[in-house]
Amino acid sequence: MLFIVIELLGGLGMFIYGMNMMSRGIEKVAGNRLRSILEAFTKTKLLGLLVGLFFTAVIQSSSAATVMVVSFVNSGLMQLSEACGIILGANIGTTVTAMLVAIRLSAIAPIFIFAGAIMVQYVKTPMVRKTGEIVLGFGVLFVGISTMSAAMTQLREIPEVIDLLSHFTNPVLGVVLGLVITSVVQSSSVTVSILVVMASQGLIDLDISMFVILGCNIGACMSALLASASGSKNAKRAALIHLLFNVFGTILMFVLLLVFTPQIKEIIYIFSGHGDDAANLGRNIAWAHFLFKVFQVIVFYPFMDLIVKCTYLLVPGEDEKKPEEQFALQFISATTLPNPAVAVYLAVQEMERMAHMAFKNLNLAIDCLIDDDVARSAQVFETERYIDYLDEQISNYLVKINQNTLPIADANMIAAYFHVVSDIERIGDHAESIVELLPQMYENGIKMTEVSAEELREMMKLINRILDESLHMFVTGDTAHMQEVSDLENMIDHMERSLQTRHVSRLSQGKCSAQAGIYFSDIVSGLERVGDHAINIAFSLLEAKEGVRHG
Repeated sequence: MLFIVIELLGGLGMFIYGMNMMSRGIEKVAGNRLRSILEAFTKTKLLGLLVGLFFTAVIQSSSAATVMVVSFVNSGLMQLSEACGIILGANIGTTVTAMLVAIRLSAIAPIFIFAGAIMVQYVKTPMVRKTGEIVLGFGVLFVGISTMSAAMTQLREIPEVIDLLSHFTNPVLGVVLGLVITSVVQSSSVTVSILVVMASQGLIDLDISMFVILGCNIGACMSALLASASGSKNAKRAALIHLLFNVFGTILMFVLLLVFTPQIKEIIYIFSGHGDDAANLGRNIAWAHFLFKVFQVIVFYPFMDLIVKCTYLLVPGEDEKKPEEQFALQFISATTLPNPAVAVYLAVQEMERMAHMAFKNLNLAIDCLIDDDVARSAQVFETERYIDYLDEQISNYLVKINQNTLPIADANMIAAYFHVVSDIERIGDHAESIVELLPQMYENGIKMTEVSAEELREMMKLINRILDESLHMFVTGDTAHMQEVSDLENMIDHMERSLQTRHVSRLSQGKCSAQAGIYFSDIVSGLERVGDHAINIAFSLLEAKEGVRHG
């Protein structure tokens, strides 16, 4: 008996490990593309449903999909109405794993293991190696199933086990068991797949398995609930949408099963064949899982707005910012890290926010200088402190991301992201350097002449253009205006030299003081360096691939 349990646990371990390896491999190869699909095509619940179904079917995990949705909602990138559709689709997509298990591909699993091992160990191309992880994980998954199946075959020879399972008929106990197991392993796919293997060995029947499946539905919500625990109220509501949908669906199906079990089984048999023989029972359970999910989505889809309203009753009010929270992160968290593929995307959103803050602060600093407004300069210093805070938090966040498994496209860019954060922070420093001159100019009775002020305004027009174009190029990856950005940098360099020459001419004509000239020269030089930082931001991702850097 002990050896059977060991073999059973070993098979389960291989199954879980193989499924996770396959899921991680898919995320590495296509995580950034899947993330883009998830973000772009969720404007309606129906479209979101289809995207959620596809996304979950690909990565083999509804938990990963719903946790990703919670992360998007938490950061404000996705509305609750958009999250609904994805959550519904994820509930259907998660049935794919059990379907694969029911196909019984164990006989050819060693071929996948061999091919995957060759790709991982002997091919140097990153994309091929990551694809090899998918193939290897697929093979390990089915070897695990084969091992579990062999162990369960031996269990059939033990009368005590058969007697115990034959008395396992309580529907409520079935729901509780499914809930507990799925909450522990954090995957309904694992629990239902175990049921499929048990049924294929004649150890459990369809009647009780259907109730265990219902418990799996609720247990699958635990990952999203845990992910939302430290998030915003909307993040908690998104997790509750998942929970309420599955709880209501479980209650409905529980009642229907108690009343119409024979009729429901007949419907299942239409799709999967009659379940009298053990070999067919596994397919019955896989199809039951799929049909239950589809039925629940059809029934509750029209009522999702009401479910959303229920979440507002359970989580009332809006998030309150505590007085001591002077600075805050909007898209990322200093304490928790979501799915790595999502974490990179959220980091870029936070960097974009930081950049807009720095650009606005630079313009405010120039306005304070031209208007001789010392009072408003305090706002520049305060914003610069905020920018420094974001610099530290985003950098720490990128370090955490870099310690995790990332999609290939994201992993190659992490170093570039560190440089971009640094360039944005340096732009903020230039704003601070400008307003630091104001007290000295005030003490010395120095003001910018109208000519100097107009020259600074003209230079700032170019600076703002290159900042906007560069940030757009970095965030979107759109290189359509690449030449325009390069031309703007050349124009800024030329203007800096021209303004310095004109300034020297004014000095020689006695139109401005030497001290005022020093301040003007420093400011113009600083703005030229802002242009250098902007071009670094624009070309950061391209240069990361080529191993070069501007500036």
